[in-house]
Amino acid sequence: MCRNHAPAAWAETKLSDAKYASELAAACEAVTLASKLCQRVQQQLTTSEKADKDDASPVTVADYGAQALVAWVLQRADPSLKLSMVAEEDSADLIAPSGAAMLARITQLINSVLAEEEGAAPLSEQDVVGLIELGGSQGGPQGRHWVLDPIDGTRGFVGMRQYAVCLGMLQDGDVVLGVLGCPNLPQGAVGDDDGGAAAAGKSSSADVGCLFLAHRGAGAYVAPLSSSSSSSSSSSSSSSSLRRISVRDESDMGNARFMESYESRHSDHSFTAAVAKQAGVSLPPLRMDSQVKYGLLSRGDAGIFMRFPPPSYREKIWDHAAGCVIVEEAGGKVTDASGARLDFARGRWLDLDGGIIAALPAVHGGEEAFGSAAAGDGGDGTECAGSKPVLPHAALKVACGDMIGTLLVHRARIVINEGSANPKEVSPTEFERLGGRSATKKWKQSIRLVNEDGEHSKASC
Repeated sequence: MCRNHAPAAWAETKLSDAKYASELAAACEAVTLASKLCQRVQQQLTTSEKADKDDASPVTVADYGAQALVAWVLQRADPSLKLSMVAEEDSADLIAPSGAAMLARITQLINSVLAEEEGAAPLSEQDVVGLIELGGSQGGPQGRHWVLDPIDGTRGFVGMRQYAVCLGMLQDGDVVLGVLGCPNLPQGAVGDDDGGAAAAGKSSSADVGCLFLAHRGAGAYVAPLSSSSSSSSSSSSSSSSLRRISVRDESDMGNARFMESYESRHSDHSFTAAVAKQAGVSLPPLRMDSQVKYGLLSRGDAGIFMRFPPPSYREKIWDHAAGCVIVEEAGGKVTDASGARLDFARGRWLDLDGGIIAALPAVHGGEEAFGSAAAGDGGDGTECAGSKPVLPHAALKVACGDMIGTLLVHRARIVINEGSANPKEVSPTEFERLGGRSATKKWKQSIRLVNEDGEHSKASC
């Protein structure tokens, strides 16, 4: 086991007597080994080592290899328990005749990492398939389930940008621990260019690479990924490399850094810029792929992260489980758009009200810019009888066809009929229908901002 991950190295922290200390240690070891494989692959990724899934998202040999390595570590940590893991990948494409070459390459990569681990025997291709298939659990509210995204931000990984290996553990429906391996993330201050294609080229530097970890009730921490992957008895592998972290509570929105996805397909940059301006954020956005954003929020590099995917998109629990507990243990707040905590006990999916907001407590409260749920929502996008929508500070005038409304940013709902006796909230899709646009189009591409003069902005929202 990696020395920096052994419970003995946590003697001066609350982790030393935490209920799931041994499980957290195994999770750190698993994420570290998976990160090592990912680093090797990213530097030499070829066209034959990646493919597209049915949803057009990419998958690489590193996704499969990382998932198999994590399963290998967790299974070996306690062979007496049946491993239940909710993970992103399956082996269907690998066991097909067309996947033979990729499976062979994955097995080779895994064994190159295991060759450096004491007492680790090489795995066969059948072993690798079996380990990947351990990720097929459906999760749920009872028992223990590991939740894994072997590479969160695969587009960033392929683009030589930021990505993360993300592992959490559910115990009876609650995320009790989480680990993020961020190989390309600087251990110090983060600049705008650290989210771009130059990030991978810095991963071999001693001051690049972070391991975030948290245990429910015992705090959030960060350690250098390089020292945590070393089993040698050096000063860098002592407990001093493990640092308690917390969000930087900032009540002045002008000093809060806003985070968004690097690619515009994941976050409309003109839209988020308008949101930030309306909320009083003056600093430029920090664009990063993956759950790296949760890590940055937890150590105080930024103050706000919002995610509002199209209404048809269903969030998966592995995209948020590890990052959520790390931010919460660092003192931050993560909810859906209605202000409710994320529920990871429903299986493989997160069914949310509108989106996800992670922020500093001072800007994630009832009367702040990204405040609590607007009154009057009945859960289906319409107003409850006898109540009136309460507009938060972060509200934008929008239009679609001849329809004009106010977009409640934190809820992804639009108020129409304002000033009348019957104002109500509707979903963006319904707003499109009322405006005469096709309801099948993505709402951020067809609903447009309206500037202060009443003219439609060129930037879509």
